[in-house]
Amino acid sequence: MKRKRYTEEQIIGALKEHEAGAVVADICRRVGITQATFYRWKSKFGGMEVNEAKRMRELEEENRKLKHLLAEAMLDNSALKEVLAKKW
Repeated sequence: MKRKRYTEEQIIGALKEHEAGAVVADICRRVGITQATFYRWKSKFGGMEVNEAKRMRELEEENRKLKHLLAEAMLDNSALKEVLAKKW
């Protein structure tokens, strides 16, 4: 199965259609997603505007990078403590 990456505009557009009264099954068929994906989008992006969704994705990416940096720093710290604990 090929995984597609949808833009914030596409996601918010699909959610706005549903808010306007469109049937979920029709939206999912047209966009090419499952209903589970639609409801996941709704729980994550429901009530947001496009610029808010973009900002949230940017913050999630920044958070992922910071967690990675923290994990590396903790690993380095642990290795240094092990080296210092050895008796020469």
